[in-house]
Amino acid sequence: MSDQPNADTKPNLDLNTGVEEILSLVDQEREREIITRRFGLFDRRETLEQIGELLGITRERVRQLEKAILVRLKIAAEEGKTDAVNQLEKSLIRTLSEMGRAARIKDLADAVYAKPTNQQERAHVAFIATLAPHLTVVDENDNYHQAVAIADYGDEKAVRKHVDGIVKTIKEAGVPMSLEQLHDALSYEHPDHVRALASISKHLAHLKDSWGLAKWPTVNPKNIRDKIFVILSENKKPLHFSDIAKAIKESSFKRKDVTTQAIHNELIKDKRFVLIGRGIYALDNWGYSRGTVADIISQVLRDAKEPLHRDEIVKRVLKSRQVKETTILLNLQSKSQFKRVAKATYTLQESA
Repeated sequence: MSDQPNADTKPNLDLNTGVEEILSLVDQEREREIITRRFGLFDRRETLEQIGELLGITRERVRQLEKAILVRLKIAAEEGKTDAVNQLEKSLIRTLSEMGRAARIKDLADAVYAKPTNQQERAHVAFIATLAPHLTVVDENDNYHQAVAIADYGDEKAVRKHVDGIVKTIKEAGVPMSLEQLHDALSYEHPDHVRALASISKHLAHLKDSWGLAKWPTVNPKNIRDKIFVILSENKKPLHFSDIAKAIKESSFKRKDVTTQAIHNELIKDKRFVLIGRGIYALDNWGYSRGTVADIISQVLRDAKEPLHRDEIVKRVLKSRQVKETTILLNLQSKSQFKRVAKATYTLQESA
């Protein structure tokens, strides 16, 4: 892009002032009402039906008037009747260039204002973007967040096609993908462009730049159990329940104010989590199986299909349980299912 980003992302012309300047080009009060209410420039955004009822006209008539007003405003901007659109467009393009050339309205507004924005401030950004000739606006629906892209990506239909392509790639992979993996699988200049487009889809979610379907708990954990699963998966090793609780509190999860006791309760209830030591849990998909130390000893002997020396039993049990050696030896000596058949050598009672 020819517009280079500067250190100050705030527009040279205040957005509020710019919006007021543009609205001053609309002579009829009824038409100003339609535009301000449709975009929510000064209050909540209203539907065609709500505005039609207020003004005593049909929904279709409101739609026609809105379209005609926007066309006139775009022409007025092109003819130089107001510099507000051109000036603010440059600011939005500078910011979008830094964000990967596309962004959700919310994220773009936060960046432009350099603070968390409210609905009215976001509406101002959306209004300017709608009038800007070098920007494309994606309207919100069940599949997409309201967003803006530099027109390099094409019209709204083209932008949605780009977004759908990313969703399709992740669906076909069947597992979350990193930005680098997505970038390698697609044809975009930079991973930031992939991130920007992916953020527009309502079907995608991400966690630490690992992108997947929003319904996948690994990238969009919604409850305590999902968050526990993510923490264990990220650490790739068994953890004590207190360490899991600490990790959740220090995470970037949206809701992370949970008690250690609540974490412990969920670990006990969910079959994905296997107790392998005193308060230490692992994931079952790591190859751990549920059961007591005696159960694990029985499985070791059953798999061996022959008597084993106690040292070998201890060695094999410790591969799946983080317990003291004395605990394993006590089970061997005290449980009726184990039988000593030679010096320090044991087999299952049922095999004898």
